[in-house]
Amino acid sequence: MDKIKVAVIGPGNIGSDLMYKIFRSKNLEMALMTGIVESEGIRRAASLGVATSIDGVKAVAANKEIKIAFDATSAAAHLKFNSPVLREAGVMSIDLTPAAIGPYCVPCVNLDALHDQINDKLDINMVTCGGQATIPIVYAISRVAGASYAEIVACISSKSAGPGTRANMDEFTETTSKGLEVVGGADKGKAIIILNPAEPPLMMTNTVMARVKNPEVGFEKIKESIDAMVKELKEYVPGYTLRVPPIMEGDKVTTIVQVEGQGDFLPKFSGNLDIINSAAVAAADKIAAEMLAKGGAPV
Repeated sequence: MDKIKVAVIGPGNIGSDLMYKIFRSKNLEMALMTGIVESEGIRRAASLGVATSIDGVKAVAANKEIKIAFDATSAAAHLKFNSPVLREAGVMSIDLTPAAIGPYCVPCVNLDALHDQINDKLDINMVTCGGQATIPIVYAISRVAGASYAEIVACISSKSAGPGTRANMDEFTETTSKGLEVVGGADKGKAIIILNPAEPPLMMTNTVMARVKNPEVGFEKIKESIDAMVKELKEYVPGYTLRVPPIMEGDKVTTIVQVEGQGDFLPKFSGNLDIINSAAVAAADKIAAEMLAKGGAPV
């Protein structure tokens, strides 16, 4: 079966986990792992038969067979180097940094609506790990009852927050807050991230609170909408669950979701990294399926 060749830029923990998820894809072929120095991630990919390079994004641009690239570096690198080079080369960019150049993509919410923007920008942004975990819940609430305000608190294990995550903390809060509005449908969004040093490490948990505009819709319809969204999200993030079922007090709806990783490369407590990687691969897999249906042409 034909597959779309893809590259991963950034051979760290996130990039390595992406690689294992890509191996399972029906429509994606892991064609290149690239970084800027020799590293454990480069050696790991090579040992699995994947072509590697230390020429960074230039190696992607030089390979005319690659149609999609996952950027698992940093917001600064994506803005200054990777996105411009990929755009010039005509390579679709799946951005896992909080750079937010392209349209926000939360697959279970808005992937189907992004076709025109994808073709225009060749760059979609996966928001943040907290955004992937909480925006679907906010959207599920807002689509039936409206949302004047949404606030989320993402609590992740300190051990699952590497140098890239720590360097992008400000971008995380800004990008997630905006994603709650642009994709989630809230009039105003606010995001908070907490790094929990507990031992043993705890699973990622996300508290979601929304003030609804139309509480008269009733709790049952809101709950049904949330349950339907959780079911859809679990199709690509099996470890996504409602740790605390939704409750409604007046115009305020609150719930807590937990994300357990699949353990492909990262520990299962690293649900924060697992969910954004799973979302990125789910988005790329659907884009690739449409490319294949058109003989490899853009979506």
